[in-house]
Amino acid sequence: MGVTEAVTPQSPFDPPPSPPEKPGGTAAAIRPEDIRDGAVVALAVAVAGLLLGLLWWWLAPRVQYVSNGEAVFLRNSESEARIAADGTFFLLALGLGVLSAVGTFLWRRAGGVPLVIGLAVGSCFAALAGWRFGLWLGSSSTDLAAAAAAAGKGVPFDAPLELLAHGTLLAWPMTAVLLHLGFTALWTPRDPEPDPLYGWSGHYQTAPPPSAERALPPTDTGPTASEAPRA
Repeated sequence: MGVTEAVTPQSPFDPPPSPPEKPGGTAAAIRPEDIRDGAVVALAVAVAGLLLGLLWWWLAPRVQYVSNGEAVFLRNSESEARIAADGTFFLLALGLGVLSAVGTFLWRRAGGVPLVIGLAVGSCFAALAGWRFGLWLGSSSTDLAAAAAAAGKGVPFDAPLELLAHGTLLAWPMTAVLLHLGFTALWTPRDPEPDPLYGWSGHYQTAPPPSAERALPPTDTGPTASEAPRA
């Protein structure tokens, strides 16, 4: 003898059941492709730091010294070449930060956390690499006494390239990350909103009132007085 289970009918005030999820519909937040793209961006931007060092060594003004045979002095004590060297590095890093942010966004418009991390890490390494590479290119006269002796008495010579304001090393990473985040927030396509649950609006609707008049089947009221049986 089978046992039947009572089934409770669904109330009209209850929301409809949610549709079943598709298998594999929920994807991971970070995919291996995203990590690969972030690594590519970090490597490419870090290598571009050599360009920063080369341009800085080429464009930065030089500080000149002169020797009187006994000591070494600045040729022009009021020269702004030292400040100009820092400003040149800052402007070059700023421009390369803009280029790296635009290039990264045009390459991968979808953005993502690994891409931003790769851009930030690559920009930091690029700034450090450009600084050290520029110092290496401009370090032909690190020993001022030897350079003064080689130049001779009263002959000006260039001092080694230096970066006095180390805070300018943050110009490239900060510019690149902030600009890329701004581009992503403004022009990245948004994900489509989920479809509503089969027309469920979220508002309860009152049931329609029952009809006042309903068709009732005819009832047998018995014989009327006129149709009563005669004796």
